[in-house]
Amino acid sequence: MIYSYLTFNGNCRVAMTFYQQCLGGELVIQTVGESPMSEKMPARMKGLVLQATLTNGGLALMGSDMVPETGLIRGNAVALMLNADNEQQLTKWFKKLSAGGQVIHFLQQNYWGALFGGLTDRFGNNWLLNYNKNEQDY
Repeated sequence: MIYSYLTFNGNCRVAMTFYQQCLGGELVIQTVGESPMSEKMPARMKGLVLQATLTNGGLALMGSDMVPETGLIRGNAVALMLNADNEQQLTKWFKKLSAGGQVIHFLQQNYWGALFGGLTDRFGNNWLLNYNKNEQDY
């Protein structure tokens, strides 16, 4: 299993709560201040998210506010791929994740037989959403 791990610059809690509202599931958040490393960290960092994990069935999305010294650089080289169980789930996820973001590819039936779309959410993360009815029949 591969876990998607997102790094944020102080808004991890807001982003992960948004993703939970979009995708459902259980969200567990640990701040720097709640961790064993709390005493070694500056006071300004205690409210930052050290580790956030959203799980819902086979979905696992992780995140943190722990930005490397080089800083946070967002690019288009990474996208999170979601395979829906049905068309209704796909449509719901797409609508919620695209709120405040930018639709790159509207949901449409593609040549490989899947309903597919892509977007960049309001936090700058890229998502590809897919529902292939033919694969669900196996």
